[in-house]
Amino acid sequence: MSLIRLPIRLTKYRKKHLMSVIFLTCLFTTLILTIHIPIPGFVMNIYYWIKPDKSVFCHYIRTKEEDNLPDISAAVPKEGQSIFFHETSCNSLINGKITIKARQACAVESAALMNPHHEVYLLYASPGKFLFQNTESDRFLKELLKYPNVNILHLDLEKYFKDSPVENLYAEGIIRQSRFAQSHTSDVLRFLTLWKYGGIYLDLDVIVTKPLEGLGTDFSGIESNTSVAAGILSFNYTGIGHEYATDCLEDLKYNFKGSDWGWNGPGTVTRLLKRLCNVNKVPEMRNRTCKGFKIYPPSEFYSIPWWNWKWFFDPLQMDAINHATANSHIIHVWNKFSTTVKIPINSLGVPYLEFAKKYCPSIIKQCDQYF
Repeated sequence: MSLIRLPIRLTKYRKKHLMSVIFLTCLFTTLILTIHIPIPGFVMNIYYWIKPDKSVFCHYIRTKEEDNLPDISAAVPKEGQSIFFHETSCNSLINGKITIKARQACAVESAALMNPHHEVYLLYASPGKFLFQNTESDRFLKELLKYPNVNILHLDLEKYFKDSPVENLYAEGIIRQSRFAQSHTSDVLRFLTLWKYGGIYLDLDVIVTKPLEGLGTDFSGIESNTSVAAGILSFNYTGIGHEYATDCLEDLKYNFKGSDWGWNGPGTVTRLLKRLCNVNKVPEMRNRTCKGFKIYPPSEFYSIPWWNWKWFFDPLQMDAINHATANSHIIHVWNKFSTTVKIPINSLGVPYLEFAKKYCPSIIKQCDQYF
């Protein structure tokens, strides 16, 4: 009898052990994402081992040149006439080829469509190359490549960071052990890219609704009463613009915080502009130009604040959004909150989808079921 019961007891023990592991993993993940204190690097290494899709492990993998997209080091971006996007996830390496999501592709198409005289660069930090197999993502990439001003390239981060003011953040694994590794890599890269080439940086959760060329060469926009955002950011490739980009990189070199989601992106540009404008409060710099740097009001880029992000998915808010964004150059949909909300492609009157149909029509036509 005991021999019969033994496998049953072992099975019960394994189930109990498995449930304990799942519970501890969930608890560990929750603590990592909610406790706003510095966390030891070895702890973050364990977390990213459990959640590789959240990590930047692929940024440190050396691959053959033929297994990657062409590197940006071989390109010559137009000085002051380039728009840059950064894709910092490891999805392409995990998927075995370059991939893109519908909303990311929409951001890139809208920038290319509305700014035909600008070169648009979509830069992948993950290794990978095109492998067209007629998936939805493949079709998105093909549509983007039809635009003569779209360039989809690779970033060799070891080369890209080398001999820059923030070389230490990559070489010493500081970003890799950040609690928000992908987001913080994007934060640093936007300042580094504009330091190298000048131009305009855009987040991948925007839709460009007007040409950007009339905005100036050095600018950003207020997001709220406490923050100047970095979802759109412009520095000139020379002169004071380059000096300000250098200031931002020096700030990051010495003050990078891996435990604070907003410190290294919006925090960096907010600290810069408080110094330039000699103010302590963000509203005091609204619509001002401080030492050559223009600070636009929320209506230009962030007319719908993050706490109202659900408006973009609510047909009842269509009129309100049209009114709020009438003078906006971009709409920002706050991917941090909205990324899991799917919009059926046959939906009617959903504001985000209606903007997409107008400003990224080629991408919308290639969506299977959802946007």
